[in-house]
Amino acid sequence: MTPESAMTIGRQALEITFMVSAPLLLSALATGLIVSIFQAATQINEMTLSFIPKLLVMFLVMVLAGPWMINIMTDYIQRLFTSIPWLAIG
Repeated sequence: MTPESAMTIGRQALEITFMVSAPLLLSALATGLIVSIFQAATQINEMTLSFIPKLLVMFLVMVLAGPWMINIMTDYIQRLFTSIPWLAIG
């Protein structure tokens, strides 16, 4: 395995990680922002108020985007496993 191929595999792994985690993180960010604006407008300072909506939204996003996430990860793993013989040669 050459250093270039190791760097390529690492870069692809990071890209897949960012792609798969982005929907969950962005939905939690948006939900937190909306709840924070609501809390600021109503002056309700309850810390648990932001936790439940984030949890529900992240669950909903996981249900909706889960098949896409699994598909992306399995495609990457299949490509990685099929390239193992060529990595050992180089």
